[in-house]
Amino acid sequence: MAETTRRNHPYSGVIAKLKQAGLRPTRQRIALAKLLFENEDRHVSAEDLHEEARAASVSVSLATIYNTLHQFSELGLMREVVVEAGRSYFDTNTDDHHHFFHEHSGQLEDIPSDQINVAEMPSAPPGTSVSRVDVIVRVSGSAD
Repeated sequence: MAETTRRNHPYSGVIAKLKQAGLRPTRQRIALAKLLFENEDRHVSAEDLHEEARAASVSVSLATIYNTLHQFSELGLMREVVVEAGRSYFDTNTDDHHHFFHEHSGQLEDIPSDQINVAEMPSAPPGTSVSRVDVIVRVSGSAD
């Protein structure tokens, strides 16, 4: 009976995701994972997630949000997209893809990986290998 109750817990999906990544499902991690992963893929800044958490009555500091986002990224639950020095977004879509960065609005938009063709790659430095290529196409204009 207890096992059935656990499986039907409203947060069982995010709890399983955290455990699978090797994380202890603390109250704050569960609350943040629920905000991040229970809807469609998205790009979020730490500040945006902090505001969402506050609106959802989740008591968590901005420092904890930064730490959690970086931890989730290091474990492959999301990807950090650095658009400029000191400005990062965190992407819940971990599939291979690229981004448009709308300079005026600060929004990121996915570009499917098959729409970018990198014709030539330099050789990786000795003792290293290329793990991934991230392309950010910066756009500006009226649609921005």
